Amino acid sequence: LWPAGPPTSEEYRSPLVSRYASKEMSYNFSIFINLMESHAEDIDFAMAAVEESKLRHDVMAHVHTFAHCCPTAAPIIHLGATSCYVGDNTDLILLRDGFDILLPKLARVIDRLSNFAEKYAGLPTLGFTHYQPAQLTTVGKRACLWLQDLAMDMRNLKRAREDLRFRGVKGTTGTQASFLQLFQGDHDKVEDLDRMVTEMAGFKKAYMVTGQTYSRKVDIDSLSHLASMGATIHKICTDIRLLANLKEIEEPFEKEQIGSSAMAYKRNPMRCERCCSLARHLIALLADPLQTASVQWLERTLDDSANRRISLPESFLTADIILSTLQNITEGLVVYPKVIERHIRHELPFMATENIIMAMVKAGGNRQDCHEKIRVLSQQAANVVKQEGGDNDLLARVQADPYFAPILGHLDNILDPKTFIGRAPQQVARFLSEEVRPLLEPYKAEIDVKIELEL
Repeated sequence: LWPAGPPTSEEYRSPLVSRYASKEMSYNFSIFINLMESHAEDIDFAMAAVEESKLRHDVMAHVHTFAHCCPTAAPIIHLGATSCYVGDNTDLILLRDGFDILLPKLARVIDRLSNFAEKYAGLPTLGFTHYQPAQLTTVGKRACLWLQDLAMDMRNLKRAREDLRFRGVKGTTGTQASFLQLFQGDHDKVEDLDRMVTEMAGFKKAYMVTGQTYSRKVDIDSLSHLASMGATIHKICTDIRLLANLKEIEEPFEKEQIGSSAMAYKRNPMRCERCCSLARHLIALLADPLQTASVQWLERTLDDSANRRISLPESFLTADIILSTLQNITEGLVVYPKVIERHIRHELPFMATENIIMAMVKAGGNRQDCHEKIRVLSQQAANVVKQEGGDNDLLARVQADPYFAPILGHLDNILDPKTFIGRAPQQVARFLSEEVRPLLEPYKAEIDVKIELEL
């Protein structure tokens, strides 16, 4: 994989490969050589490295090296082609295969999270807006918010993959002039060659119009959807980190895992933190193809090359590891219902005040009088919570006030958390059935693969 041998301890190697990415994604973006049937194993990487040091041209270095292996074929190797015939077509294969690696992994994350949402579809939990307690939702319904974004990402990745075409046989400026000359002006043969090469590479279509390169907006289209998925995963993992602070939900934690070298009691959400860290890198990488596409002059300039060698593989490698990590997280999410229940009890009396008022009116009370009673009692209870650090005692104050005697027998029903979650369970069931499960059908054979995550 390395022309000059593997990197030593004194050389830099991307941690995306050495620490994080899967073997299949690392292999996909390893140094790629078009195999020739008769000399598939005869690639002399050392010679290629020497040739490149002399020629300062990566493709021609391999052309010369391959010619050394196949001297009889040397006169026609690379005939009529340009470097981008090799490089750009290869990149399109790598993009396509990269999506093919990512999509089943995304499907597995969606599957695991769907199971989680279904299991906890009816478990009430505090909703938060502005990170302040709001009306109740359910643990499963919140997971469906994450799932909806992931489902959008899956549709986007599938579309980007399906929209990819092959550059094909286009020549130095995209006019196919060299191939037309080779075929002595026979346009049909040029088109047949373009079609045959495209089909041999596994593509249904080639771009009809190119310059020397395929449009760099193709890179934008591919990487923008990866970056968008990065934003989704960052949001999901941030939510889990916030909930872990509340001790309501935790990511998996190994029996002998150490959360902090100093504070032995800590259970840090390191998997989610890793996802957030790498997701930011994935989002930031989108700036590269945007700028590259904007500065391509006329039929092409070479200032795209070095940038794309980094931004394309790193985007897929980064997406690969955050999906693998998120799968590991979603397979082992831990929920603490008793903690969630305690938080609900702390806030629910305030949220139930409107229900209490309506119950009093139904029992013959005056809405304005009841509102004033509740307002005074609520402020007194809030003072206990904020000024004295005590528990929310609004319910005890309501029970102790003779004014509310007509509804005391109904308070348990009025304060049942399940009466505050609306249609959340029904929304979860319909969403999973109609929108999520059908998305997973093409990946049924690969859904059950588990991730052995190295920490």
